[in-house]
Amino acid sequence: MIIGLLNQKGGCGKSTIAINLAAVYAKVGLRVLLVDADPQGSSLAWSGAREADPLFTVLGGAKPTLHKDMPALAKDYDIILIDGAPRVTDLVRSAIMASDIVVIPVQPSPYDVWASAETVKLIREAQQFKENLKVVFAINRKIANTAIGRDVAGILAEFEVPVCDATLGQRVIFAESAGRGLTVVEMDEHCEAAREITALSRALITPAPAQEAAA
Repeated sequence: MIIGLLNQKGGCGKSTIAINLAAVYAKVGLRVLLVDADPQGSSLAWSGAREADPLFTVLGGAKPTLHKDMPALAKDYDIILIDGAPRVTDLVRSAIMASDIVVIPVQPSPYDVWASAETVKLIREAQQFKENLKVVFAINRKIANTAIGRDVAGILAEFEVPVCDATLGQRVIFAESAGRGLTVVEMDEHCEAAREITALSRALITPAPAQEAAA
């Protein structure tokens, strides 16, 4: 299965989510590849900062031929995650076409919601050629007990794209673990952040009910 993390807006948490999802899948024994398709190379930089033994493979893939290269890459792995590029249309289109499901991370912010429109448009174009391509919003850095935190799912419903029930809160451990080349499940597998990213990992590999509910 190939999961693309994409949003035209930078800073929405694509790399953080991709790295932590990869760790969760690897921890349960799956063969995992993380493709850094962002020219900024955040996932590759995280991998370079890591001193512990690798849980999964990280490769660079910021090129518009990623969808053509993917079959050769995919044969050796159970799960592939693509950390996509912001605002680089050729790279984004290639990452979309390489994916089985596209996850659009979105913070509960008007700017993230507005930026999502262009990403959804590119995915709709890709679905004309790849009918089985799935898409879902994943709410990231949600702050509890705020109006925008409560209302963001309703706002996103206007895009007619399902919103994943599993959300990620605004939690310092995501930044702390990244700074050490680790993931939240390695820092503290019982913390709230680990529970949330694990719930998201499970939701993404069984996306059909959410897709049907949104239909």
